[in-house]
Amino acid sequence: MSGYNGHSPNWREFQRELKKDRSRSAFRKKLPFLTVWICGIVLILSIMGYSGSWIFAQLSLNRVQAEKRAVVEEKRILQKIGRQDLPRLLDDLNIGSGPGARNYTVTRNGSILSVETSLLPPLQNYLQDLLRQSLTVRAAAVVLRPTTGEVLAFSDYKNGGNGGERSLCLKADHPAASLFKIVTAAAAIDARGLTPDTSLVFRGGKYTLYRSQLKPEKRPSGSATSLTKAFSSSINPVFGRLGIYHLGSSLVTEYADRFFFNQPIPFDLSLEVSPMEAPTDDFALAEIASGFNKRTFISPIHAAMLAGAVANRGNMMGPRLVRRIADEHGNLVYSSEPVHLASPVSGETARKMKVLMDETVVTGTARTAFNRFLRKSEFKDLELGAKTGSINDPSDQHRVDWVTAYAIPDSGEDEAICISVLAVHGERLGIRAKDIARHVVENYFHGS
Repeated sequence: MSGYNGHSPNWREFQRELKKDRSRSAFRKKLPFLTVWICGIVLILSIMGYSGSWIFAQLSLNRVQAEKRAVVEEKRILQKIGRQDLPRLLDDLNIGSGPGARNYTVTRNGSILSVETSLLPPLQNYLQDLLRQSLTVRAAAVVLRPTTGEVLAFSDYKNGGNGGERSLCLKADHPAASLFKIVTAAAAIDARGLTPDTSLVFRGGKYTLYRSQLKPEKRPSGSATSLTKAFSSSINPVFGRLGIYHLGSSLVTEYADRFFFNQPIPFDLSLEVSPMEAPTDDFALAEIASGFNKRTFISPIHAAMLAGAVANRGNMMGPRLVRRIADEHGNLVYSSEPVHLASPVSGETARKMKVLMDETVVTGTARTAFNRFLRKSEFKDLELGAKTGSINDPSDQHRVDWVTAYAIPDSGEDEAICISVLAVHGERLGIRAKDIARHVVENYFHGS
């Protein structure tokens, strides 16, 4: 026994080695499963990590997109500003009564909006100073671009008036007087084929309108004149007879509608409708056609549009004051473009109407205001046309004095301007409307 114990491994050690061998063998058998299990856990953890990052990224992206949608929604709400919303937004600014400015600020739904207008501040200031020095009871003037409808300046003056009143430029509360002869002449040329040289006759005074002057003629008698001369000299009985014997009530009414009497004119501020009563008999028709009545009214902005339609080849552009509106972040929420309102007459009729209106400046009722002006060399390339009008107001307390005119430079119609001036005189005549218009033309084209 003792020899055995000295030459063989210790039994206990042998047993321990045997156990280790068994454990190693068992581990080797389990190793593939452990490897698969560990790889599975690693894969699961990787998937969970990626999913967490993806979910976080999605949440962040959703938050950003939600913020973007909120901004877009805010813009969308602001962009609901339409042309029809502008009067409500801008009326309280009293534009045209204060110092000349191009930009204004308004608040809408808690947002601050910047309004850019088409006004030219130097011209606006000049116009305001001119009206204040006019020695009139009330006065108003408008300058607009006939090809785009942009209002370049408009101002009014009320001697002792309340500064909070709406601008006279927007009100149709003064008789249109002979400015309506533009409508009658345009209808006669456009619908009845009359020309500037058409011969017409009248009896009696040029500036009266009696029933005896309107009787039918069996044989032509009385004073002969041309349509151009009748228009430029504003001969009432000629236009009264045109209304009765050439046009009739329906055509006079139709062309009044074409020139936007009795209907709203879209504008960025609240603009009153220019009313014209439908004639009830021949004499009323003659009064309307000649402008010799106190029931047809017009606003100064509308008056400028009449000359604008002639200067712009028969196209009447919608008047516009606002170019664009931006929010406090600089985002554009409103932008305007030229609006073609109507073509009351053809281009050929407009060309013939210019003959009539040009002659008014050269030899007609506006010549005293423009004759020296026309002789100046710096204005030789400027085409000028006008129509004047004068009548007592309905109360017979004041004299209403009008002019609507255009000035077209040689450089083209895109640089043309149209001007309307209303001057209301008291016991003494102040500066006449046509003289105010001449000053505006001089200032605009030469700053003098």
